[in-house]
Amino acid sequence: MPGRSEKVTFPGADGVSLAGRLDWPVGRPRAFALFAHCFTCSKDIFAANRVSEGLAARGFAVLRFDFTGLGMSEGEFANTNFSSNIADLLAASAYLREHYEAPKVLVGHSLGGAAVLKAAAELEEVAAVATIGAPAEADHVRHVFGAQAEEIEEKGETTVQLAGREFTIKKQFLEDIASHSLSDAIRRMGKALLIFHAPLDQIVSVDNAGMIFQAAKHPKSFVSLDDADHLLSRREDAGYVADVLSAWANRYLPALEDELESPPPGEVTVREAGEGTFPQVIAAGRHRLHADEPERLGGSDTGPDPYSFVLAGLGACTSMTVRLYAERKGYPLERAEIRLRHQKIHAEDCEECETKAGKLDRIDREIELLGELTEEQKTDLVRIADRCPVHRTLDSEIQIKTQLVWSGG
Repeated sequence: MPGRSEKVTFPGADGVSLAGRLDWPVGRPRAFALFAHCFTCSKDIFAANRVSEGLAARGFAVLRFDFTGLGMSEGEFANTNFSSNIADLLAASAYLREHYEAPKVLVGHSLGGAAVLKAAAELEEVAAVATIGAPAEADHVRHVFGAQAEEIEEKGETTVQLAGREFTIKKQFLEDIASHSLSDAIRRMGKALLIFHAPLDQIVSVDNAGMIFQAAKHPKSFVSLDDADHLLSRREDAGYVADVLSAWANRYLPALEDELESPPPGEVTVREAGEGTFPQVIAAGRHRLHADEPERLGGSDTGPDPYSFVLAGLGACTSMTVRLYAERKGYPLERAEIRLRHQKIHAEDCEECETKAGKLDRIDREIELLGELTEEQKTDLVRIADRCPVHRTLDSEIQIKTQLVWSGG
């Protein structure tokens, strides 16, 4: 789950104020990433939003921003071009370097992908670059103007309709995109490269991915987005990009000095995340989880609260126990679903409890069993549910021994 998201502003290439959004992870960022949106889009387009949030949920802090003249950024779009996009990217990188730390990952969507390929060589701290549906050359965008491209060259400028909006495109824009050679920039980039592209992309054909891949030096990788569209308008496609990108980028990033190490089997480590009052990072083997309190209790709601983890442990153990027993007995159990609630009750309201004063904890558990089961089989499975190891632990006398471990200071 991602942490907070905040609005930021910083000076762009022409000195105008650029609007950005910085998506934070829970705890210390694994690294900072910079996201460049597609042509005439904005930082809030679905793909930029979902990929950035997905990366934040996986430990990255991500800055996405509106290029000059777009979204909430100042300036005149008509006066911008591919060169100014690159300059805005460098300005965004400078902002991160000055206020936090320089980005180690660049991500660019469509023409934004072409921009990060061009800018990467000038950002020595960047270790990894990823493109999503990017053209192999900047002047590929000329085709979106159709027959109006000639009108722009003849008249010096004209108004075009793109995605239902009107934009003024000047001749200088066409001249600028034609002046850039991406293949040379890709060859001398010196960064790990990951290329995402959908084979059926109707805006930028997959041939462009092949040309970028051929121009790049190793390490380089290509990931097919199957039937995704150019704008990654389906949630699962954007989530897939974030999943693969975060796993891939980690190969090229140094380990954090205070990164939570994987504890030995049977041990769990919990550490404050360093953001807010309650957020915690949990290491259980190779898995990383987050715990927090809800906002109504002063938390940031970046993860389940501690009692939810208790319920989750009991529910998971119950379901596993029922499944194992059903398979052993040959019962036709299709699926078990466990629903649990925790509450404090007055002891005098509990007839079967030994404690008769004050309050005690009660967990209500509902078990739904799906499949062609007889009543006898259902009764047998409910009976065995009470014998799951976590249930028996919670139902028994528990000793918790605490010791202080000296850590210096």
